[in-house]
Formats: sequence, structure tokens, C-alpha cells
Amino acid sequence: MSSAIIQLLVLAGIAVFLILRLRSVLGTRDGFEKPPVTGAAPAERRVNRPEFDVIEGGPDRDITDYVDDGTGAAKALAAMKMADRDFSVREFLDGARGAYEMILMAFEAGDIDEVRGFLADEVSESFDEVIAARAEQGLTIDANFVGVRDVTLQDATFDRDSGSAEITVKFVGELTSVVKNAEGDVVEGSPTEIKRQKDVWTFGRLMGSDDPNWQLVATGE
Repeated sequence: MSSAIIQLLVLAGIAVFLILRLRSVLGTRDGFEKPPVTGAAPAERRVNRPEFDVIEGGPDRDITDYVDDGTGAAKALAAMKMADRDFSVREFLDGARGAYEMILMAFEAGDIDEVRGFLADEVSESFDEVIAARAEQGLTIDANFVGVRDVTLQDATFDRDSGSAEITVKFVGELTSVVKNAEGDVVEGSPTEIKRQKDVWTFGRLMGSDDPNWQLVATGE
């Protein structure tokens, strides 16, 4: 197992009064026309295209498979590779997919202690605020993760002076979610209706440092 995957593994409504706050933290959740859940996760569309050897002097397909050649994001990813020879965009996105499920479901369950080390302080505090507000209202969420429908690399930046790297990824996940009040009554959602959860997350790391961890440093829609 490469160090890049290890790095990322380590990484790796609600009621009306909470919907706006929840959107600011974890994107939007839309209805999705689909048959009731039968227990099997749907097949996921493969994000990665076939790998090709990099021709000397030619484009790096590990980069151009995900962002256009010559863009700022492509140049930033190339610089990340120069700073850390073990870094792979494909492996980063594979790991980010797993990290997304782990962090999202911890948030839905209202207990982020096990993933707190994968979160920047500001993100951790924001999650805590929403979870606390939910608890004050006596709300609980019973969620089941179905799968990741899409993963798209949206942007990348790299500061050569500090070695600070950030990669922004858009996720489209599928899950079922039921919100219950203190009496146990369902106030939102259905255990058989699959919803699409859309999130734009930014992960950060100091490339070439002894700390291999990527952290979630920003969330948005």
C-alpha cells in the first residue's frame, strides 16, 4: 500500500431551523428518484479513466485525467508531485472517497470524535456547533450510506514557499436519512428514500513534511 493511500486512510430538515446552517457545513441534500432501498448499493460510476504511461515531455495523465492541462490546478498538482514523489492524484481521490463517507456518517451520527484528527480546527468547531444545536432540539438522525455517485476534482493550489497544498473536491453521495424528534417521531426523511448529498470539500496538507495526514480544511456547497 502506497504512502499516499495511507495518508488518506489516516485522513481517510434536519428541522427547518437547522437547514440553512447544515447547508453551510455539509452542502445540500436533494430528492433522488429511485426505487426503495433493497440493501445493495448501486454500482458507482468510475471516475478514473485508464492509466497511461507518461511520455517524457508530454502531459502527465495522472493530472490531465482530472483537470485541464496548463491550468492553475494542473500546475499546482505538478508542483505537489515535485514536492512529494509519492503523491498521486488518482490515489488521493480514491482515498478522499473513503474519507468522505467516514466523515459524513460521523457527522450524521452526531459523534465526530473518531474523525476529529482528520478535521482542521475551524471545521471541527463548525461541526460541533451544528451537532450541539441538533441535540438541544432533541433531534437525532438515523442515516445509511448507499454510495458515492460522483467525485470531481474542482481546484488545487500549492504554495511553493510554505509547501502548503490544498485540493478541492466535489462529492455527490447517496444515502437514506431519517430525522426524529425527542419523542421518536419522524420529522423528516424516509428509510427507503435515497437522497443525494452534494458537498464541496477542501483538503489540505504540507507536502514533504513528516506529517502524512491530509485534513478537511473547508466545506461548502
